Amino acid sequence: MTEDFNHATHLISKANRIFLLTGAGISAESGIPTFRDKQTGLWENYRAEDLANINAFKKDPQTVWSWYQWRRGLVQDKQPNPAHYALANLQQWATDNHKDCNLITQNVDDLHEQAGSQAIHLHGHLWKNKCSQCDASFSDAIDYNDLQLLSCPMCGGHIRPDIVWFGEMLPQGAWQYAEEAAVHCDVFISIGTSSLVYPAAGLAQLAKQTGAKVIEINLNPTQSPLVDVVLAGQAGEILPRILAALQDNTNSKK
Repeated sequence: MTEDFNHATHLISKANRIFLLTGAGISAESGIPTFRDKQTGLWENYRAEDLANINAFKKDPQTVWSWYQWRRGLVQDKQPNPAHYALANLQQWATDNHKDCNLITQNVDDLHEQAGSQAIHLHGHLWKNKCSQCDASFSDAIDYNDLQLLSCPMCGGHIRPDIVWFGEMLPQGAWQYAEEAAVHCDVFISIGTSSLVYPAAGLAQLAKQTGAKVIEINLNPTQSPLVDVVLAGQAGEILPRILAALQDNTNSKK
């Protein structure tokens, strides 16, 4: 582990362009359930995949909306963990040292932003809403204990979470940004993601094809042949150590 940690830190310190991809694992360390976790309470007989899709919403918008209100209730009091803060500080370290550091997340919570990061969201935002018909943003304040369906003031359509559901395309601007960053990065760091959900899972391959080194930080490593360095463990423990090593290395050169 020490050799792999030193190797990873060395790769990051030498890189001019750093790509950070985060998944559900980093949010799980803050207590946010992942899609693979079994549903609880009223929702224990449902699969997340059966609710987070456009066909389910068209068929039964009330049930899908109620489920998302429940999920918001689970998430609203959750706080960033040491991994989130370490990534925010890593971005600042990169800026201070004239490096690019792009943070792309598959998560829909706002814990990266709460910690001070600038992040591109591939799968949308749990706290934002839009019309299911005309796609207009819906910015009115919402009581997350209220399960009543809301209507769009523009067209009367049902309001839905501004989240990318199964079967929907990723937001074009966010995806183009991620692809561009992956193609030009020197180091690609995958954090807390299973690398199973496409197209996001293809970003590491894209980076590898253009010469980047791939580092994986995961409690349960994926065993992907694309990965050059595996750091098995919690991101909240590993990332602060990496940041401290980078800062010490920078300070020693001053």
